[in-house]
Amino acid sequence: MKNTSLILSVISLVAVVVFGVLTLTGKKTANVEAAEGETVVAEAGKGAIVYIDLDRILMDYDMANDLRSVVETKVQNIQAEVNRRGKKLENDVKSFQEKIDKGLMTRSVAEAQGQKLQQQEVEFNNYAAQKQQEIQEEQVVMMNQLGDAIQTYLEKYNAEKQYAMIITNSGGAPVITADASLDITEDVLAGLNEEYIKTKNEKK
Repeated sequence: MKNTSLILSVISLVAVVVFGVLTLTGKKTANVEAAEGETVVAEAGKGAIVYIDLDRILMDYDMANDLRSVVETKVQNIQAEVNRRGKKLENDVKSFQEKIDKGLMTRSVAEAQGQKLQQQEVEFNNYAAQKQQEIQEEQVVMMNQLGDAIQTYLEKYNAEKQYAMIITNSGGAPVITADASLDITEDVLAGLNEEYIKTKNEKK
């Protein structure tokens, strides 16, 4: 698997280098007048430094939504099982305490059952921690899959566009403000979804 922490790493590594460059562009818009009098946005040319809005990509990319749905289902199932086991242990402890309070078992039996419940609690905590790790791994794998898909597409995309650099912007960083023509999110998102739908149809 590629090292597909690209999305997060690009934000952190490129932010310092590019931050100053893009903020110098100010709040200008790159609008030009079409022949019919309609306003259209100019496209960035070859060699430009452009960016994609990563938050928008992750929100509207069909592959991201499909993977998110799968992971959410797995997480819900895991959490339901953890909750079921936790509730059972809680009921066992409550029942044990009630018997102790009512004097329904001898001291030796109470000690044995108490030790058993303590062991069950340790096992439950280990199980819950393991399942939490599984949830985190599912989320990491999902982000790696998305990162790999986006990186692979952008490499092909830029082979044609030949931009000097494509930056991923998230939460307003590293791109605080830039010329509108440098935002290629819509074009990239359309291409990603078109490619993903084509791939899904081929697998059917």
